[in-house]
Amino acid sequence: MALINPYINFNGNAEEAFNFYKSVFGGEFANITRFKDMDIPENQFADHEKEKIMHIALPIGQNVLMGNDVPERMGRVNENENRSKISIAAESKEEAERIFTGLTAGGTIEVPMDESPWGSYFGMFRDKYGIEWMVDFDPRHKGKV
Repeated sequence: MALINPYINFNGNAEEAFNFYKSVFGGEFANITRFKDMDIPENQFADHEKEKIMHIALPIGQNVLMGNDVPERMGRVNENENRSKISIAAESKEEAERIFTGLTAGGTIEVPMDESPWGSYFGMFRDKYGIEWMVDFDPRHKGKV
């Protein structure tokens, strides 16, 4: 079956955000490509953008969280727009709590981690980079959606 991997756009702070996500989830980056790595005559980037992230990938379980910085010539990402949320299916209540606590640092909690009406342990928030997340542990599914 195909995997679905979230891809997030940033306004110049993708590397900072992904280092934060790595500090919560662990692991190593599978790929980091900077704009300077793709600087060819027909696609020039401004000097102040050459170190920014063109593509970054952080494997998390069987999925990969990916992202990039949007070049200024393409406009800015509206960090307050209504985005889709990234949903995490934790394998235990403890893992759900650890991820929720880690990712909410500096962010805004919309729904605190608690028992949900549908029988899972659930929380929802926007992290300090404006990315929206849902964390869920359903003992009936144990880490599977």
